[in-house]
Amino acid sequence: MNISKDQFFKRQTTLKEIGHEGQEKLQNAKVLVVGCGGLGSPIAVYLASSGVGELHLVDFDTIDATNLHRQVFYSLDVVGQPKATILAEFIKQRAPFTKVTFSNVPITKSNVFELISDVDIVVDGTDSLPTKYLLNDACVLKNKPLVYGSLYKFDGYVATFNVLQSDGTFSANLRDAFPEMATDIPNCEEAGTLNSIVGIIAMQQVNEVLKLITGIGNLLTNKLLIYNSLENSQLKMQLRNTVTKTAIKTIFEKETYVDANCETQNPAWLISSDELKRELLNSKQSKVIIISVIENQEINYPFLIDKNIPLSELNTHNFVIEKDKKHVIVCQQGNSSYRATTLLKTQYPKADIISLSGGLQSF
Repeated sequence: MNISKDQFFKRQTTLKEIGHEGQEKLQNAKVLVVGCGGLGSPIAVYLASSGVGELHLVDFDTIDATNLHRQVFYSLDVVGQPKATILAEFIKQRAPFTKVTFSNVPITKSNVFELISDVDIVVDGTDSLPTKYLLNDACVLKNKPLVYGSLYKFDGYVATFNVLQSDGTFSANLRDAFPEMATDIPNCEEAGTLNSIVGIIAMQQVNEVLKLITGIGNLLTNKLLIYNSLENSQLKMQLRNTVTKTAIKTIFEKETYVDANCETQNPAWLISSDELKRELLNSKQSKVIIISVIENQEINYPFLIDKNIPLSELNTHNFVIEKDKKHVIVCQQGNSSYRATTLLKTQYPKADIISLSGGLQSF
């Protein structure tokens, strides 16, 4: 079907605040969307449908059946395929006036500057805390605005960081809100999330990008919007730009921004599903203690759990080490359990503490 730009964007250009001038600004904009999951996929689709001229998508992951309740632009028949590839193909069919490209790679310290160099705005659609700090720090160093979003259960967080202001300075960034990277915050896979809050926060991020490009409205600069979907309540936390670019440059040089995933986990601190099965079958008198660090404990485990300690409640100082026992930490995908293992091994380096590689979904 042949359709003109005027037809496609008629309802949007009818808004006097947008008009053809605003639409042209959108058409000339280049946006990088990092993460093509619950946040990133609707963000990318809505930005393209709004007329953003160029989108580049970055995601190394594949579509999982557990994604589908909140990643609504994927279907059952594409499970197992690369997110960025499938999302780009959807956008090409949906938004004829947007050039969409993609990279099926993780964003890392070694490639982040290359990926953000040619875009006007970076959008954070990830659920990885190290990646969020990596994007923030890189955007500060390269003077790129970053539209931030994150989720925790029924809460969502949105802000627009590092925007050039009229006095020549830049607005607050992520480290002005949270100076140091927390190590005990579970992601959506571990803590769970309601699909409605994912959509709400994604649309808030889209809204910020559109305002930033067109120059209308008031941006969420120097403030962090915190929205709770259960109470329909929100508050705005005021931020001040106190962490300097010089300080962030020093942090960037030292920080690895490595996430707790299978590619970066210490093999000596891991036990495979097969190994754990053998341990459980062969132990006449069990020498294995299985500890779950999953936030939502109302799940069906494939084996007996000896202790339930949600990661957010883990206190390494009060953790009881049982001599001559192997402590196996488990979670859904192996990320939170590895974080817990790392924390415990720091406190008890000689204790036999290991993480179930790949989590319960691999068992």
